[in-house]
Amino acid sequence: MTTIYIDGDACPVKTETINIAERHNLQVFLVSNSGMRTGNHPLVKNILVSDGADAADDWIADEIGKGDIAITADIPLAARCLEKGAQVLGSDGRAFTPQNIGSALASRELNRHLRETGVMTGGNAQFSKGDRSRFMNQLDQMIRKSA
Repeated sequence: MTTIYIDGDACPVKTETINIAERHNLQVFLVSNSGMRTGNHPLVKNILVSDGADAADDWIADEIGKGDIAITADIPLAARCLEKGAQVLGSDGRAFTPQNIGSALASRELNRHLRETGVMTGGNAQFSKGDRSRFMNQLDQMIRKSA
């Protein structure tokens, strides 16, 4: 049975993920440093980890398994989950795969370097309705593929 793991602290699609998981009757682990309000949803387990920088990532990487799905924008966490045989989806609907994770990691490092040297300023693009729609469609497809 597929389980969904949400890297929860900065995830803009928690509600959408839970709604889709409910449709497919799948367990969801919402992992965060700050604790999230999810109500008393029987399929959602709220996992509160320590304040360490990678505590949520470490918990997810330790628990996730083959056939599970991780929801994260964290590229190093995505790589760790892929190594365990999981599927990984960014909140913008972009799937991380064994074929594209290397270039995603390289781009992340290049952008970090450019920001540190002042060549690049600004943050990530705004989250859009199109991102949300693409995410929901892609998550539903991943779940169907896992079944």
